[in-house]
Amino acid sequence: MRYLSEIAAAWRPLLAATLGMGTGMSIIGTVTSAIAPTLVADAGWSKADFAMVGTLGLLTALAMPFIGRLADVLGVKFTALIGIVAMPLAFLAYSLNGGSFRIYLAVFIFQSVVCVTTTATVYTRLVVQHVIHARGLALAIVACGPALFSAVGGPILNEFVEANGWAATYRALAVFVAITGVVTFLLIPSTGRDHALAALAPKRRARDDYPEVFREPAFWILFASMYLCNLPLTLILVQLKMLVLDNGITGEGASIMFTALALGMLLGRFITGVALDRFAPNVVSFFTLGLPGIGLYVLATSYDAPSVVTAAIFSLGFAVGAEGDILAYLVARHFRSGIYSSVLGLLTGVCSMAAASGAMLLSLTLARTGSFNTFLVITGTTVLIGSLLLLMLRRPAQIEVAPEAMPA
Repeated sequence: MRYLSEIAAAWRPLLAATLGMGTGMSIIGTVTSAIAPTLVADAGWSKADFAMVGTLGLLTALAMPFIGRLADVLGVKFTALIGIVAMPLAFLAYSLNGGSFRIYLAVFIFQSVVCVTTTATVYTRLVVQHVIHARGLALAIVACGPALFSAVGGPILNEFVEANGWAATYRALAVFVAITGVVTFLLIPSTGRDHALAALAPKRRARDDYPEVFREPAFWILFASMYLCNLPLTLILVQLKMLVLDNGITGEGASIMFTALALGMLLGRFITGVALDRFAPNVVSFFTLGLPGIGLYVLATSYDAPSVVTAAIFSLGFAVGAEGDILAYLVARHFRSGIYSSVLGLLTGVCSMAAASGAMLLSLTLARTGSFNTFLVITGTTVLIGSLLLLMLRRPAQIEVAPEAMPA
């Protein structure tokens, strides 16, 4: 009973984090994947050029450590406010680009740097602050926000952009995230500010905290694993529609693929979240993050039957969903709560760097071969290697209890 009662007691921060992530920067992959084919066709951009846009995710990789540190110092509420204001402005700017690739890039850069304050690096801190025993399940609940948006919003976006065009879709999204952003801000408990004040003490100085992080072997294991496992991320979240069309799936069938991806993400998050609370986290992480390697290999074969492609896309979604739990859970497990967002920011930056590297590799392989297959085989291999590294993680000597989660 304590397992579920802890979730019920923390309903407000969990709802805030779920809504914030479900309508924040984490939805950009779904949004771009739905809009990109129409935008690219209307503007006359090449697929290889558009794929290169993903390399600008390196800017996110650079910004993430600063965002994480900001969340440790200012708290969740005031850090998230930055992105809550910026998100609708970015969507509005996209709608006004007039098909200019340069303007699109400028907005993408702004969004990649500023709007990452609405990601898991910031919002999952609410889970670490308020939940202990059911942390895996709580992280799954919070991480399901983007998956719910993909499951419900993906097909709607796909149909809306087909009927109304990419500019109208971006304007509708601007209104939507502005409303949800206000609700999210009002839901975030004010305790984050009190916790932030404690963070300003000398023991929390960056010059003391970061050496502590870099001395921990778990950091470097997670660093290498997250980089290798996230190389195919740009394909899964941004190029999905183009990939399934390349596999002979019709535009209407692509909507089913969005649903399969989202369903996989949802199941991956909840199954993995509960498993992390009950079984060895490193073993759970190995199996769930290694799953997309199989899916990527399958997509590289000539087996293009809709059922086969759907199963492969589902496996990719399952792993993407699982990673949302795994990274946050392992960081909370191996590092003290006072530096949680700083560590998560560094590792999320690694994920963004990997996604950008993957986008560059995808662009090069598309330009060279005109096919996704080479990229699928390479990244399928890196995913399997990255998941194996997680078996090297050892149980920490002591797990710190967050002050906010302690019983009164």
